[in-house]
Amino acid sequence: MQVRKAIEVTGIVQGVGFRPYVYRLATERGLVGTIANTAAGVTLEIQGPAEAVEDFLARLPAEAPPLARITGVMVRDLAANGDSSFVILPSRAGAEHRALISPDVAVCADCLRELFDPADRRHLYPFINCTNCGPRFTIVRDIPYDRPRTSMSVFPMCPVCQAEYDDPANRRFHAQPNACWECGPRVELWDAGGAPLAVRDAIAEASARLQEGAVVAVKGLGGFHLACDATNPRAVERLREAKRRVEKPFAVMAPDIASIEAFCAVDEPSRELLLSVQRPIVLLPKRKPNEIAEAVAPFNRYLGVFLPYTPIHFLLFAAGNFRALVMTSGNLREEPIAIDNREAAERLRGMADFFLVHNREILLRCDDSVLRVAAGRARQVRRSRGFVPVPVFLKEELPPILAVGGELKDTICMTKGREAFLSQHIGDLENLETYRFFEETVERAKRILEIRPAIIAHDLHPAYFSTQWALKQSGLKTVGVQHHHAHIAACMAENRLDGRVIGIALDGTGYGADGAIWGGEVLLADYRDFERTAHFEYVTLPGGEAAIREPWRMAFSYLVHHFGRDLFGLHIPFVEQLQRDRAEVVLRMIERGVNAPLTSSCGRLFDAVAALAGIRHAVNYEAQAAIELEMAIGDAREDAAYPFAVEDGTGVLRIGTRPMFAALIEDLRAGTPSSLISLRFHNGLVEVFARLARRLRARTDHDRVCLSGGTFQNVHLLEHLEARLAADGFRVFTHSEVPVGDGGLSLGQALVAAHRVGF
Repeated sequence: MQVRKAIEVTGIVQGVGFRPYVYRLATERGLVGTIANTAAGVTLEIQGPAEAVEDFLARLPAEAPPLARITGVMVRDLAANGDSSFVILPSRAGAEHRALISPDVAVCADCLRELFDPADRRHLYPFINCTNCGPRFTIVRDIPYDRPRTSMSVFPMCPVCQAEYDDPANRRFHAQPNACWECGPRVELWDAGGAPLAVRDAIAEASARLQEGAVVAVKGLGGFHLACDATNPRAVERLREAKRRVEKPFAVMAPDIASIEAFCAVDEPSRELLLSVQRPIVLLPKRKPNEIAEAVAPFNRYLGVFLPYTPIHFLLFAAGNFRALVMTSGNLREEPIAIDNREAAERLRGMADFFLVHNREILLRCDDSVLRVAAGRARQVRRSRGFVPVPVFLKEELPPILAVGGELKDTICMTKGREAFLSQHIGDLENLETYRFFEETVERAKRILEIRPAIIAHDLHPAYFSTQWALKQSGLKTVGVQHHHAHIAACMAENRLDGRVIGIALDGTGYGADGAIWGGEVLLADYRDFERTAHFEYVTLPGGEAAIREPWRMAFSYLVHHFGRDLFGLHIPFVEQLQRDRAEVVLRMIERGVNAPLTSSCGRLFDAVAALAGIRHAVNYEAQAAIELEMAIGDAREDAAYPFAVEDGTGVLRIGTRPMFAALIEDLRAGTPSSLISLRFHNGLVEVFARLARRLRARTDHDRVCLSGGTFQNVHLLEHLEARLAADGFRVFTHSEVPVGDGGLSLGQALVAAHRVGF
């Protein structure tokens, strides 16, 4: 008996070879019908013998292409008709755009083989791709995802490419970026002033210049990189000076896993990340000695490494035989990454000696993603290229909400139904160009996702540019969300939790409900509300932002808090090395409460300990002191822990730090190495937060703990606290899919706002 079914498939099913896959699946079984991209995903009608149709339906999700991600399959019966073949129809427009666009992915093995095959017509072609690889998100202008709606629309296919595109048996069947030497984008090499150079092979010439020690701006998928030979100390120092990046680590691209293993320790989860289609930057421990210039990641035991992911990257390595290249974002400090050729030539002037550009327009800028492995799981540090715009799938349907994040490492989040769409990394909104990128990202997301939010969620901090922007939007309901509540809500959302949890939120800065700067918080929280149950005792932040840039101020503040002017008689190196006149200025600031807000920040406590231990008195990038304090542990192993007090306050427990500082001072007097000081401090944090969790469980009977906030990028703290809580019988939830820091904040804001307004 002939049956006919209408099938709607939602998820990432456009631009990933899904229609050709369905075509082959249907024709191999002798089925007839149609398939088309729609704004909702893919719609098909299938007709044939009942048994063959049932087999087709069973195989449809099970054997889908590797880049596809099916989120729903709806089937309904139709009356059979006279179709005699299976046909791929032109894409249909729709009233609501619900199709998911694939992220950009690394060039596949099949395309790589063709790239280096002298007999292939795409031999050495820098834009080779197929339905299994290449650009997607960064070239999309609108959906449904078809060539006319991408930046490839200006490159009409030659007859041979068109024939591939039209052939259901071909790997490039309906591959929207399909191109070749005859019809596709081209590469050029420009000089430092942006003038094109007359060279036969732009990539080979760029590679030769890199070997000579030049800095080359290389246009990639989501923006420009600034590249130099990572084994050339002089080239790396030149790049640091030009980019005004004093010590913040650079990322390094290596040609293959074997090269990475020569200078980093690679465990199996990290290997899988490096080789994944997303090709993220992965943070790995350095081997000593290694060939990488020390200036690539000074004072750092880790290196951010990744593998080539575009044909241009592979061609650069093939031409130059490099062990590794620095590949850092093409920008100045906290500006957005450059994406336009002329924009890059202007903004990167003085940084790059040459520009390797091409004429395929980047429509959406997108930085490299950064991950690391902790407790055997991949953890997002920066979620961007390769992962965006894949949504976070929620446990419940939400109304259309725009959440605008915080101030640093900003992302936005838009919700639609059971999907939460986090944007690519935007950056620090204090920078004007980044703020404009933020506004552009909001508008593009509204258009591509076709979401018209009725609610805007924002941070409570009145001085954040994201907050100010949200409050200026007329006609929309705004919901302010406390920073650390948002962190815990993000962790809950990622783990599909509901009800109340114990939330441990640790970071550097978050505006508190009482106007102080929070950051060392134990909450009892659900999506709608939270109770602050414990926090670090308040100390002053002398000089405000200056105390974040100069950790010695926080060390001094804690000593003043606990010892007053007697601190000058403590006889420890930190005090003896103080510049007395500067110390007196800061002391008066603290005593008079002038530009000295109160803080309970765990991040600032890390700064204080790092300064007292002689590790870092001033920083050049965010969280540098805390990062170096963690790294100081090295191979040290012991169970000793600095003690913290737990003091009853007015209904809220205070974590007292005086016992910890007293023990630390004794160790400093005894000449204890910084490795043990750091380890004992970390052990003390694990002990006190486990103790607080047990106390809260005894009071409330809650046994689920969520760990969130930027301090949990500290792998030692995360792994040891998670293990300790699990050993104490808690169910512990952490981040993996979403950044633990402020890059995940917007997700939590959206969930809190939805539950506050009701839905």
